[in-house]
Amino acid sequence: MPKQFAVIGLGRFGSSVARTLTELGHEVLAIDSDEDRIQEALPYVTHAVQADATDEEALKALGIRNFDVVVVAIGADIQASILATLILKELGVPHIVVKAQNHRHGQVLYKIGADEVVFPERDMGVRVARHLVSPNILDYIELADDYSIAEVVASDNMDGKTLRELDIRAKFGCNVLAIKSGTRINIAPRADDVIRSGDILVVVGRNDDLRRLQDKA
Repeated sequence: MPKQFAVIGLGRFGSSVARTLTELGHEVLAIDSDEDRIQEALPYVTHAVQADATDEEALKALGIRNFDVVVVAIGADIQASILATLILKELGVPHIVVKAQNHRHGQVLYKIGADEVVFPERDMGVRVARHLVSPNILDYIELADDYSIAEVVASDNMDGKTLRELDIRAKFGCNVLAIKSGTRINIAPRADDVIRSGDILVVVGRNDDLRRLQDKA
């Protein structure tokens, strides 16, 4: 069911979020104080409005409290980010997601009522670093401090073997959630499914166990 989103701040991160949400079939209101950014956003969002996110009356006039989720993607202005979050909380927005510049900024955002805090630069840095260290890891999503989901490229050693023969759960304590073979995705792999070199295994497990699997893959 489509949701209503508002995205405040149309820098690279905010515009990417707004565009993707629209492509996924949701209604998106884009808000920025820069008229040029608003003009750029008009073709790919439902509505785009020039407004000051720290102006409570302006946000009220936009009916911001009626949106399911508001994403605060304000760039370098930490003070504006915090003030906008406070206003959204006081106006009763159900779910507030805020981009943070650093750990301390994130701590403050949680304290004043943000439901989710994201660190796009840090998270992208972590993903790039992990890929550089382990080229067979395509993507890495941290679920908790100890658990993650990783996309592991099947090596020549795995070619022609079934999941039963590889026995990844017993050997590494990880579970294979899905197998990507070209454009096909098997989201319920069975023990007798055969792995081919170059297939992508979507695996969940403890970070230490995933690292052991990476080394052997």
